[in-house]
Amino acid sequence: MRFERPSMKWKDEHEAYMKEWDEDGMTPSSFHLKDGIPYEVYLEELRKREAGQGKWLPCTNYFLVDETDRVVGMIDIRHDLNEYLHQFGGHIGYGVRPSERRKGYATRMLAEALKVTDKLGIKSVLVTCNDDNIGSAKTILHNGGEEDVSLTEEDGTVVRRFWIERKKQVSMNCI
Repeated sequence: MRFERPSMKWKDEHEAYMKEWDEDGMTPSSFHLKDGIPYEVYLEELRKREAGQGKWLPCTNYFLVDETDRVVGMIDIRHDLNEYLHQFGGHIGYGVRPSERRKGYATRMLAEALKVTDKLGIKSVLVTCNDDNIGSAKTILHNGGEEDVSLTEEDGTVVRRFWIERKKQVSMNCI
């Protein structure tokens, strides 16, 4: 298993993933492909989004790819939080291909994402999930999440919020 950055190499796998998605809203939303938009345009828009242009905050997106080069998950790591992300979205958003759920991929993906937040210097990582997403809550708890107060979005969706405190990385230099 490895993280791969979105590129033309992953176009067919990304499209296959989208066809399998079983919910109205793609999670994370940065991977949602809109009908009729060429993949090259999607990639350019994603680059702008990752750079924090317009209404976006800087972020980094990855596919989780298995040993057969199949995209099994997608993750968006946000480098900072605005008011909305502080309440509902968090630093990390992830999703797993429906046919690949309940195989531990989300837990592994979140653990790897936390290594990225360590490199970014984020010491308190906020990860959220909808109240009815028991699997995601277990994934977050397994990765050290401590539950905070839940909040309710305007549409009535209850969002559970978890903080994962990261320890300062200490390097040991041998002399």
